Amino acid sequence: MTRIAELFHSKPHALIAYITAGDPDPERTPALVEALVRGGADLIELGVPFSDPVADGPVIQRAGYRALAKGTNLKRVLEIARCIREHSEVPLLLFTYVNPVDRYGIACCAADAKAAGIDGCLLIDASVEEAGEYVAVMRDAGLDTVFLAAPTSSDRRLRLIAEYSSGFIYLVSRTGVTGEQTKVSSAVAPLVERMRALSNLPLAVGFGVSKPEHVAEIGRIAPGVVVGSAIMSLIEKYGNDPDLEARLERFAGELKSGFGQ
Repeated sequence: MTRIAELFHSKPHALIAYITAGDPDPERTPALVEALVRGGADLIELGVPFSDPVADGPVIQRAGYRALAKGTNLKRVLEIARCIREHSEVPLLLFTYVNPVDRYGIACCAADAKAAGIDGCLLIDASVEEAGEYVAVMRDAGLDTVFLAAPTSSDRRLRLIAEYSSGFIYLVSRTGVTGEQTKVSSAVAPLVERMRALSNLPLAVGFGVSKPEHVAEIGRIAPGVVVGSAIMSLIEKYGNDPDLEARLERFAGELKSGFGQ
């Protein structure tokens, strides 16, 4: 099993933390990841900054632009993953778009990602209908392939997502882009039911999650909860402060406490 599969096999719930690699600085990203893990993050989505982040809201868009300005690209993110892996066995999911992987070369990316300690890949704008070759290459390298399912996904698409996913399935809580919300979307529970009818894989819910109360509500129906924009908001606000790591550790701990509510 990959580290991702082992995580969901060994724990009833998983806090999944997204971070844009390279923001505020590539050299600092490993320390930020370590802080999130100390706080309770069970899996890290390591985001590759991209110039056209169509699925990301304004907070993560700005983070990506700052990271790009620091020279962060896919190759650099894999170097960051190597640094993280020197000190941690936390599962790492490469979170990126099709274009950077295509330019890098799918086979080369898979091999280099595996060598760097990456456990799986999520191509956020990948068409699952055309994902057969990509999935085969990633699986041959020993990497999980995570796909997004949305409330608007057709039954046919959900079946393909169930077929091509491994590790877990990422459920988008609502339509639109990433960003903090005041409450959990009413579309989550029906989507969980539809997906459970098609797959035994663990389900993780993201987009809009920002509070322990959200974690508690989602945790009652799905084992995984994904938090991204709320984390990147802290990095945006306190990126120049020496206590950023401590703030992230505390925030991760607050979010993780939601599973106990």
